[in-house]
Amino acid sequence: MKTIICSIQEENVEQIAAKAAEIWKKGGLVAFPTETVYGLGGNGLDKEASRKIYAAKGRPSDNPLILHIAAKEQVEALVSKVSDAGRLLMESFWPGPLTLIFPKAECVPLETTGGLNTVAIRMPNHPIAQALLKKSGLPIAAPSANVSGRPSPTLADHVIEDMDGRIDMIVDGGEVGIGVESTIVDVTGEIPTILRPGYITEEMLRNVVGEVDVDPAVAGSVSAEIKPKAPGMKYRHYAPKAPMVLVEGDDATVVEALNRILAKAKKEGKKIGILASQENAGKYQSGIIKVAGSHRDLTSVAHNLYRILREFDKEEVEKIYSESFGGEEFGQAVMNRMKKAAGQQIISARTLMDTEM
Repeated sequence: MKTIICSIQEENVEQIAAKAAEIWKKGGLVAFPTETVYGLGGNGLDKEASRKIYAAKGRPSDNPLILHIAAKEQVEALVSKVSDAGRLLMESFWPGPLTLIFPKAECVPLETTGGLNTVAIRMPNHPIAQALLKKSGLPIAAPSANVSGRPSPTLADHVIEDMDGRIDMIVDGGEVGIGVESTIVDVTGEIPTILRPGYITEEMLRNVVGEVDVDPAVAGSVSAEIKPKAPGMKYRHYAPKAPMVLVEGDDATVVEALNRILAKAKKEGKKIGILASQENAGKYQSGIIKVAGSHRDLTSVAHNLYRILREFDKEEVEKIYSESFGGEEFGQAVMNRMKKAAGQQIISARTLMDTEM
């Protein structure tokens, strides 16, 4: 398959939107930017298009897709019920990086929902995504536009790397803003439940609807037998090619432990990557150092994370050690992605010094 790559200029948005709409209506796939990451879109009401998405990504077919819409009014045709909490959250955060899960309507195929009787929907807040969605008039199923398990794409180059030759078109709209996927909230029960943390934080949700639960899977506790209710809950995600370890502890101990690791690796001729904070990057004595951002500004870490993991892949590091970037609210989303990228491999700096030296 020859993949068309279109770069957005102000004067050609309408033309590219028309081409994308034509492809979607014929059952094809188009990757496009949103405010979170690049999405891989197909007609969400066409079960064959959904199958193509799973095939292009190599994605397990029980991992649900998110429908992207251009207007809130589209929701009524896609769901069988909208709860009061769902309406409040739609009014408060759409368009924006929030996905809501509703009971699905009959028109939404099980191939799109991963076999579930619920459907995930969001209304992105990105001018290019909005232009494409409005032109198509369709609900577009769009997971992240990467090979399943890899770091999500925040640049069109990342999409090209993973999807060139697999899909019909890639729309290059430059670098995305947020850099991590949307918050997902299940509003099918009495209490809204966070299934995946993101830019819309638990505190922001509570300020609108009051009580909010957090699914245990957010902390990494999910059984292999459980069917995922939302993207990112069950399977390995966001992972670089090299094994990655999160190192926790106070700054001084983390730096000391990693410098010992780096000194040993240098003697052995090994390439080690360090995912560092702005505060500590200059303290590492060797290795391939990438600055994720500041501990005081986790939005910078989220924005840079996936790009840096892909850079480590290109530099063919043998192992990645990352500082921990924990914290309340948005820190929950950042650490959720980092833990998944590391396959839940977390070690304290003190233990690292005791066991690795």
